Amino acid sequence: MAEGTVVEGEGVTRRFGRTTALDGATFTVGAGVTGLLGANGAGKTTLLGLVLGLQRPDAGTMRVMGLDPTRARAQVRARIGYSPEHHRLPPDTTAVDLVRHIAEIHGLPHRPATNRASDALWAVGLGEERFRAVGSMSTGQRQRVKLAQAIAHDPVLVLLDEPTDGLDPVQRDDMLSLIRRVSAEFGIHVLLSSHLLEEVERTCDAAVILRAGQVVASGSIRELTGQGRGVVVEVDDAVDEVVRRLQISGLEVAVDGFRLTVLNHPDLPVGAIHDRVRDAVADAGAGIRRLNDRTTSLEDVFLEVGA
Repeated sequence: MAEGTVVEGEGVTRRFGRTTALDGATFTVGAGVTGLLGANGAGKTTLLGLVLGLQRPDAGTMRVMGLDPTRARAQVRARIGYSPEHHRLPPDTTAVDLVRHIAEIHGLPHRPATNRASDALWAVGLGEERFRAVGSMSTGQRQRVKLAQAIAHDPVLVLLDEPTDGLDPVQRDDMLSLIRRVSAEFGIHVLLSSHLLEEVERTCDAAVILRAGQVVASGSIRELTGQGRGVVVEVDDAVDEVVRRLQISGLEVAVDGFRLTVLNHPDLPVGAIHDRVRDAVADAGAGIRRLNDRTTSLEDVFLEVGA
C-alpha cells in the first residue's frame, strides 16, 4: 500500500444473489476524515462490511492497514472501531457497561476496559451521564455512546455509518465537530458514511463517491470542488475580444456579462490557464477586475458524475 493509505480496494465486487452491491470499485482511504458518499443503496454499508472483514469480495482485493481483512480478521478488527447506523442498543445497560463490554471484545482486560470506557464517554461529552441506562437517553446521546464504544480501545481507524441519523440541525453540528475533534486530538482516521453532501464537504478531508456500486469520483475535497476545475476572470472591457483570444488558444469559455468562466483543459495545469487568461486580457487591451480558481460545491460534483 502507498504511504499514508489506510484502506485500499481494487476492482472490488460483492454480490448478494442477483443483486450487485459493489461493482468493480477501486478506491483509497487516506489519513484524516474521509467521507463515503452515495445515495441509499449505493453500496456504502456493503463497503464498510468488507473493510471489517464481515464479508469476502466476490472479485478484487481489499487491504486495510496493509492486511487482507478476510484473512487477518482478528488483527484488523483490533485496530478498527465501528459505529453502526442502527440504534438498537440494549436499553437496560448503562452507557459505561456497554462501552466497557465492547472494549473487552476488542481485547482489553476488564480494569483497563472500564477505565477506557469512562475516558471515552467523557471525551464525547457523556461523562456525567455514563451511569445512565442507554434506553433512557435521547437519540443524540445514543449516537455519542456509539461513538464512544468505537474509540474506547484506541483504534487506528473508525468506521461511522450515518453518525448524524436522527439528529436535529444543532445536534448534527455538534456531532460533526466532535468527529473532527476525535480525529485531530486522538490521531484516529475516520471513514464516515453519509448521504448528506453538506456534512461531508464540511467535515471531511477527502471523499469517495459511490453510485450503483461503482466509485464515480474520489479525492481530496479541495481536488473535487476546486483545484483543476478552471478559473473565473472578471474583465472591465472588450469581452468579445478576450473570449475570441481564449478560444483561439484552445480554451472553452462561458460568458456571463463581464464574468468569464474558463473551463479546465485536460492537457493544461491551472497555472498555464492563468497565464493564457492574463495574456488574452492584456492583448485585448482590457483590464482584470478579479481572477481566481473556479470552485464548485460537492453537490455540483455529485450531480456531475450522476451519483
